[in-house]
Amino acid sequence: MRKHNGADGDADHTMDQDIRQDQDTRQTVASSTSTGTTRPRTADATDGPQRLVAEGLTLSYDRRTVAENLSVTIPDHSFTVIVGPNACGKSTLLRALSRMLKPAAGSVLLDGTAIGSLPAKKVARTLGLLPQSSIAPDGITVADLVARGRYPHQGLLRQWSEKDERIVQESMDATGVGELGDRYVDELSGGQRQRVWIAMAIAQQTPLLLLDEPTTYLDIQHQIDVLDLCAELHEEQGRTLVAVLHDLNHAARYATHLIAMRDGVVVAEGAPGEVVTAELVERVFGLRCQVIDDPETGTPLVIPAARRARTPGAPATAGSPARKDDGPRELSAATAASAAGPDRADPPRA
Repeated sequence: MRKHNGADGDADHTMDQDIRQDQDTRQTVASSTSTGTTRPRTADATDGPQRLVAEGLTLSYDRRTVAENLSVTIPDHSFTVIVGPNACGKSTLLRALSRMLKPAAGSVLLDGTAIGSLPAKKVARTLGLLPQSSIAPDGITVADLVARGRYPHQGLLRQWSEKDERIVQESMDATGVGELGDRYVDELSGGQRQRVWIAMAIAQQTPLLLLDEPTTYLDIQHQIDVLDLCAELHEEQGRTLVAVLHDLNHAARYATHLIAMRDGVVVAEGAPGEVVTAELVERVFGLRCQVIDDPETGTPLVIPAARRARTPGAPATAGSPARKDDGPRELSAATAASAAGPDRADPPRA
């Protein structure tokens, strides 16, 4: 059994001062143009107090305001996904929820207490974080990096145990890196490294887990594997997950609660079936589209309008005759499945 040293009492979510967060993941977002948007009532939220709440946040980077008067309630036991165009404030909000970014105004409450006032180790036992970019210490193996997810559970009276060893191995197996335990992290591909970081976050075994773009660097098979794993953590273990995703169709398929943002403002939130409409996609992403039922799951499926429909005067796609009617039209399930495939245009990304 590997031996692992206990964690420093001040260890934060990444469990070690050597794991350095990439400070270049800052959102360069223009000031919000509106703060009074009316949003529909959350479809899956309960009326009682929730564990993770943001109230009246003003978020800034280097004197640049990203969001003002931003309030969000994360429904307990939900799989909440935040979507929106690039630089709309999604990752900034997630960093504030995880205590990595201190709000200029407002507060983030964890179990009713300002998260900034709680001891770091207590927060790390309750809330885990997969940041957008992380850098592992030089010369660390996969198993040792994943093991750092167990550090918040260590102490003077509780040292490394067989249970910790088992959780580390199970976390690596769940993310498909179980056979890479003795490999050095800096030898791995970007996709493999991403799965190792996800394994570390899972090994932390917190009731709340925040993931910033967890499918980054992953091929489509591993994207689905990771999202399936997230769904399993939510459905079978009752964990509350909050993720930032680029792929709107993935968000609609997996989320139980969706938050759509633009320019630092929450434009809409609720169940994906109620939130994802063609009007909302055009309003948030500026993309003309149709929204139909996913033939596999029945969840919303966004089909971007063809280029000639979006660009007046554009020639028809090679092999497809020009049509007099270039406006929206109904699509069959078979056509939708084909249009959503890997050989067609990518869906809108946040």
